[in-house]
Amino acid sequence: MGRARAKVNRAQQDSKGVTDSGWIIPHPDGIHIVPADVWIDPSRPRAHAAVTHGHADHARSGHGTVYATPATLAIMALRYGVEEAGAVPCDYGTGFVRGGVRFTFHPAGHVLGSAQIAMEYRGERVVVTGDFKRRADPTCAPFEVVPCDIFITEATFGLPVFRHPPTSAEIAKLIAATRAEPGRCVLVGAYALGKAQRVIAELRAAGWHDPLYLHGALEPMCRLYEAHGVPLGALRSVADTPKEEMAGAIVLCPPSALTDRWSRRLPDPVTAMASGWMRVRGRARQRQVELPLIISDHADWDELTQTVADVNAKENWITHGSEEGLVRWCELHQRQARALHLVGREVEEVE
Repeated sequence: MGRARAKVNRAQQDSKGVTDSGWIIPHPDGIHIVPADVWIDPSRPRAHAAVTHGHADHARSGHGTVYATPATLAIMALRYGVEEAGAVPCDYGTGFVRGGVRFTFHPAGHVLGSAQIAMEYRGERVVVTGDFKRRADPTCAPFEVVPCDIFITEATFGLPVFRHPPTSAEIAKLIAATRAEPGRCVLVGAYALGKAQRVIAELRAAGWHDPLYLHGALEPMCRLYEAHGVPLGALRSVADTPKEEMAGAIVLCPPSALTDRWSRRLPDPVTAMASGWMRVRGRARQRQVELPLIISDHADWDELTQTVADVNAKENWITHGSEEGLVRWCELHQRQARALHLVGREVEEVE
């Protein structure tokens, strides 16, 4: 791999991006691969977009051509109405060439179909992680370390306070709470894409084979996961189930429905939420969560720093989250790093 050429002249940076002569240029609304005229996860419509995964702060409608994994394209079609005519599926380990740049997709371990995007041009390799995690997840392909010259990584949980406990321990807490009060149910707030399906799959792996009950907003994505080979077991709709039948059961809903009038149809629910942000007790209290479950689809602090070390890039570009914390760690460990400060990368409290 060649000498890094994508450095940005900070003096030339403005609100519209940077104007240096590098082949990869971070703009506030996305990363532009100049020779190919392809944008990575752009926050506004572009003629050519390569998308890492289906969450709304990375995937948008309105692009001309969309390059993504088959599962991500299916998710985008379901959520945003992306047209088949503009979709170019790229399996893991494959990709496309445009403008002399070779793009390849590699597993990111974040959600179904999530991918890191590697780009090679004139002997230099750049990798964009999108969102990722290193922990085992029965619903998606595991993260793959891809050595490169420039590593563009997320930092959602880029502070030392964020060290996620074992997922099995959090699932055991959920099962114990459900069995402790058989006259009630446990209502778990879980993001509709990725988190809900992971909680379900982890419950099955832990031996919970009873039916799980779903808010209607979660049903379409669960069906999509099953269509892509992720078994979720017996799932039932809350709308079609008598209240008394859900006593002693686990119910999943979007976080916004935890305290909604919808929850009144449930038998005295214990409110829970699955999120890496449940590490922060104040956020759990703010959301009136009785049972915080620290289950995240993002790398924690130790995983972030280990990944930077494993990839061993000449430069590290940090985005999405606690950027300055990870930049500072890199500096202390003699690794070149900078924060990108991209817009449209909202830090979801439900991640």
